[in-house]
Amino acid sequence: MKARASDLLATAVAPIVWGSTYIVTTEFLPGFSPLTVAAMRALPAGLLLLLLVRRLPKGIWWLRSLVLGALNFSIFWSLLFVAAYRLPGGVAGTVLSAQPLIVVFLASFLLGVPLRPLAIVAALAGMGGVGLLVLTPGAALDAVGVGAGLAGAAAMALATILTRKWRPPVSPLTSTAWQLTLGGLLLVPAALLFDPAPPVPSAANLIGLAWLGLIGAALTYALWFKGIARLDSATVSSLLFLSPLTAVLLGWVFLDQALNAPQAIGIAVVIGSIWLSQRANG
Repeated sequence: MKARASDLLATAVAPIVWGSTYIVTTEFLPGFSPLTVAAMRALPAGLLLLLLVRRLPKGIWWLRSLVLGALNFSIFWSLLFVAAYRLPGGVAGTVLSAQPLIVVFLASFLLGVPLRPLAIVAALAGMGGVGLLVLTPGAALDAVGVGAGLAGAAAMALATILTRKWRPPVSPLTSTAWQLTLGGLLLVPAALLFDPAPPVPSAANLIGLAWLGLIGAALTYALWFKGIARLDSATVSSLLFLSPLTAVLLGWVFLDQALNAPQAIGIAVVIGSIWLSQRANG
């Protein structure tokens, strides 16, 4: 029980840190385009980790690392930005929060995990809590944006399941190095093709990129992949609800953004859904 609790706490660090992405990007990286930030976040961090682990994939793990890196970083981050541009932030966040629900069904289909009604209820409750946190009255829908958000959520959900199914024969840090490097390499041509040239980075820009790359990618994904290896997939994915919760709280603390009654209820619902998911999958 103690080991599981420590694994949960360590894994929860990842989505909590990911919740800082919005405030770091807006405050430290104004003028940088999304795909460029994604590439600069993934590739340098991956190369640095490769220097540390000094180990390259072998055999089938070249292809598997490429698939996982594409799903986790290239595809997910690209579709995330499409959704963010096409939808109001609240709608995008709510659509992307479908990922834990997708994981529940993919785990049943690909891993043979029994469908647990309580896990489905927990995932739906988490989506509802996120909606209370981030949705605003009159938020407009866009079919392309919603499709991109759902596809992005499905991409990372599939990566979660495949990581559990394939079980990389190396440490989480090494697997993170492979995926960040290969996923980052796939992002570079997309950034060059679709984004304008980035500005010359200032000291504040470098601090933001270091946080997003070293802490928000290298460290957190190593913790995330370790959690996937040790915990049930639905248990891990439910922790993703902590990301929008963290983003709202950071905006309240540092950007003087209001925290209203529906958002307070949303916080309680999100926390309750995570607890319910642990009960369902424990």
